[in-house]
Formats: sequence, C-alpha cells, structure tokens
Amino acid sequence: MPSPTIGVFALQGDVREHLRLLTEIGVTAIGVRRTSELAQCDGLVIPGGESTTMAKLARTFELFEPLQERIRGGMPTFGTCAGMIMLADRIEDGAHDQETLGGLDITVRRNAFGRQVHSFEGDLDFDGFDAPVHAVFIRAPWVEQLGPGVEALATIQSGEAAGRIVAVRAGHLMATSFHPEVDADDRVHRYFVDLVRQS
Repeated sequence: MPSPTIGVFALQGDVREHLRLLTEIGVTAIGVRRTSELAQCDGLVIPGGESTTMAKLARTFELFEPLQERIRGGMPTFGTCAGMIMLADRIEDGAHDQETLGGLDITVRRNAFGRQVHSFEGDLDFDGFDAPVHAVFIRAPWVEQLGPGVEALATIQSGEAAGRIVAVRAGHLMATSFHPEVDADDRVHRYFVDLVRQS
C-alpha cells in the first residue's frame, strides 16, 4: 500500500496531538468532521476526550452510522481513552443512554481509575515492544472483560489496579486506556499504521 491516509475523529478531543504524531511518522493525516473526509480514510483514530459528547456530536454531524458502517466493514480503527469507550460493545458506569460505535467485544469501565485528580503516569510492557511504553492515564477507563478473539496488549503492573487491562486488539481494531499521543514515543501509533498497511 502507498502511504495510507489516516483520519482522526475531529469533532471533540485530542485531535491535534494525533495528527502531529501521525504526520511525523510519514502518513497522510486528516481531521474527520464529515462523511466526505471519512470516505478518504484507510484507517481512523478516535482520540481521548469525552465519550458522551463524542457520540452526540457524531449524531449531530450525521457521522454516527457512517462510522459504524466503516468499522463493521473492516476499516482499521484505533481508540485512545474515550476512543476505547467509543469502540467498546459494553460500558460499565456509563452515562444514561450512552451510545457507542461498538465493534470491540469488550466491557469497559468508564473513569475506572477515578476523577481527573487521579490521573497518573507509568511504564507498561506492551506486547511486541522491546522496551516499556510510558503511559499517561487521564480519567481513563480499563477493560473489565474481553470477548473471544480479543487479545490484551498491556496491563497495569503494580499498585491497586495491577492486572487491569489497558490495551487491546481484535483484528482490525485496537484501543488503549492511556494517551500515547501526549508522549514523544511513537511506537503505539506505528503499530496502528502497520495494522492499516496490512489491511
């Protein structure tokens, strides 16, 4: 595949950081606010932000169903933090009537680590990487349950949350609880770009 075009859901959340990292890796990165932009994408990143607001804005801008169709149709998609919630089939502690795009057979717990004041950083072993990933968690979810065919890529290694799953992949979909876009380490994004190129 020539250099893929990777979209970043751009109606809400950490859009600029993802666009910058993807551009630095050498792919074409575009913000996605309408269906015409989505149609150009070989892959999509759903950033951190506020998952309930994302779902409502996607409805308002008539992107919700087109996103679902592309995800079901096999478009590689990577969700970070709120993006993980948006890709999850099931949510614990979600807002009333909260919608997700779905696609990942996981149950996530929203704000699992607590409120903004409980944000933290730490090093994680990430499946397939030679050295740990420095992970930044901000009002982050974690994965309560994996469905068949979903693999855990990283778990918390110490403290009260030890063993909690914070990165997953199932086929063309992947998600992290943490924010890889706020760090200079681009390996998680490169992992996703490789996924797009293989699809």
